[in-house]
Amino acid sequence: MLKVFLIEDSELLQELLSDMLSELEGIDFCGCADGEAEALRRLAETPVDLVIIDIELKQGSGIGVLDALQTDSGRYGNPRKAVLTNYAHATMRQRCEHFGMDAFFDKSLHINQLIDYVVDAAHTKSTS
Repeated sequence: MLKVFLIEDSELLQELLSDMLSELEGIDFCGCADGEAEALRRLAETPVDLVIIDIELKQGSGIGVLDALQTDSGRYGNPRKAVLTNYAHATMRQRCEHFGMDAFFDKSLHINQLIDYVVDAAHTKSTS
């Protein structure tokens, strides 16, 4: 089972994505957080395989989460990091890559591609 955690400030998107991810075979949806501090606390308590990260959060930022995950693998493990944002321009993508992002998705255009990415990650984990 691929353990997935969502960091997203929109309650509507939290609900939509948690429902979609919970229905996928091979996925263990481990929960949501809407801010940086809460997300990092929960990820330290329960390491996961994949984190889906929004850039704009209620508290802190997705960049702060990416930075913490990249610099403190002893605390958080080494999950895949998929960014899902409304700020899907080249500069933001480069900034996220600098902090170890593995995949980048535009919220308004690429929800289905994000789901495909999660399914592929689950398949890769189950066959390795």
